Amino acid sequence: MALKVYNMLTRRKEKFVPLHSGRVGIYVCGPTVYDHAHLGHAKTYISFDVIVRYLRYLGYKVRYVQNITDVGHLLDTGEDRILLGAERERIEPMEVVEKYTRSYFEDMDALNVQRPDISPRASGHILEQIELIEILLDKGYAYEANGSVYFDITKFQEYGKLSRRSIDEQEAGARIEVSPDKRHPADFALWRRADPRHIMKWRSPWGWGYPGWHIECSTMSMKYLGETFDIHGGGIDNVFPHNECEIAQSEAATGKTFARYWLLAGTLLVNGIKMSKSLGNFITIKDALKKYKPEEIRFFIIKDHYRSPLDFSETSLVAAGEGLKRIHQAVNLVRSKLKSAASGKKDIDFSNKLAKYKSQFLEAMDDDFNTASAVSLLFELTREVNSYLTSSTAIARETLDEINKIYTELGDQILGILPFSERPTIEAEPFIKLLIDIRQELRNAKQWELADKIRAKLKELKVTLEDGRDGTTWRII
Repeated sequence: MALKVYNMLTRRKEKFVPLHSGRVGIYVCGPTVYDHAHLGHAKTYISFDVIVRYLRYLGYKVRYVQNITDVGHLLDTGEDRILLGAERERIEPMEVVEKYTRSYFEDMDALNVQRPDISPRASGHILEQIELIEILLDKGYAYEANGSVYFDITKFQEYGKLSRRSIDEQEAGARIEVSPDKRHPADFALWRRADPRHIMKWRSPWGWGYPGWHIECSTMSMKYLGETFDIHGGGIDNVFPHNECEIAQSEAATGKTFARYWLLAGTLLVNGIKMSKSLGNFITIKDALKKYKPEEIRFFIIKDHYRSPLDFSETSLVAAGEGLKRIHQAVNLVRSKLKSAASGKKDIDFSNKLAKYKSQFLEAMDDDFNTASAVSLLFELTREVNSYLTSSTAIARETLDEINKIYTELGDQILGILPFSERPTIEAEPFIKLLIDIRQELRNAKQWELADKIRAKLKELKVTLEDGRDGTTWRII
C-alpha cells in the first residue's frame, strides 16, 4: 500500500508523490516565542514529529523546516506578542525571544521531538521579505499606503481556495485588522509602518516598519525549500487567515503552486474549547512535565489521529499512561530475557505473526499517518508477546531479538515512545550535585574545557544545567 495523505487543499486523500524522487521538503509553522509552550503546541509538533519520522522510515531524505516567529505576529488587539512579553517581564524583546526559544526546544527535547533541520527566525530574514514584497508591488498585487504595504485580495482570484471562504464572506473585524488605509477590509499587511515608540523595526523602501506575520512564513519556506515544495503543515486553526494568505502572496509572486499537500493537525481542547493563551485555559508543557512523564504526554497525543481534535483531561492522560506502561513492561521483559537467552531455532510461526502485525501497522501509517490504528495494533502485538513469553519456557535468542527489533522499529523509530532513557532516581541527586560543585571549581580555575565537558556529559545523561545569578540548577529532560 502506497502512502496516502489527506490534503486539506483538495479535501480528499491523495497518493503522496514527492516533487523530487526520494526527497521530501516539509515546512511547519513554528511557535511565536513570547511565553512558555503549552500542551496545544505539544499536540501539533508531536504530530508532525511522527509524520517526519515515518517519511524517513520509508527511506525519504527529508528536509524539515520549522520557523521561529520573533516579530510581527499580532494579537487581535493589534499588539505584537513579543513586545507584550517584553513589557510583561521588563526586558528587551530579543531577551524574550532567546529565553522562550530555549524553553521551547527544551520542552520538545523532553517530549522526544526530533529537532527540525532548519529553524529560521523571522527577524533574520527581513531583507528577503522586503524583496518578496517588492515583487508583489511590481506585479500589482500589493499597494503602499501611509508607510504600510497591503496585499490586494481582489487581485488574486483563487483567494479562499484553502479555507473555502469567498471574498464576500470576509468581514471587517473578524480576526481582520480594520484600517482606513485598506482598499478592502480583508486586505492583509505585508509590511507595517512602525510608530516612533515601536522597538522592533527595520528600514525599508516604505520607511521604518516590520513585516506582517504571513509574509514571514512564505519567505522562509521558499528560501529553504524552493518556490514549490511538498508539504506544508501546522494547526488547523491557522487555515484562515494565515495559511490562506501564505498561498495568495506566494503564488501571486511566483506564478507557481506554493505547497502541494496541506497537512493540518487538529486542536487540543479543554472541555470542548481550544486550549490557548488568549483564553487562559492552557497548561504549559513544563507544568505538565511536573505531573506526568514525557512519554505519557507523547503517547496521549499520538494515540489519536493527528487530524482529530483531542480533548485534554487528567483522567484521559493517566489512562494513556497506563496503556503505555503495558507496552513498556512487555519491551522490558523481552530485553531482560534477551540478555540470558541461548541461541537456537527461530520460532517460524511466531515470526510470521510478527510480520503480520508489522505489515498491518505500516498499512495504518500509510493511511494518512493513522496512529490511532497503529497504536491499537501495537496493543494487540503486546498481548500476543505477553502470552508467548509466559507460555514458552525456553525462547531462542533469535526470536527474542526479532520481537525486540519490531518494537524498536515501530515504537521507537516511528512513534518515538520507546525507549525513553531511564530517569535518575532520588539516589542520583547527590552525585549530580557533586559534579555541579566540581564543575564550578573548574570554572573558578578557568578550566573551561573540562567544565564544559562535565556539562555535555550530564546532558547526554538527560540532565540539563542552567546557570543563573543564584548559582547552577539542574533538571531532568
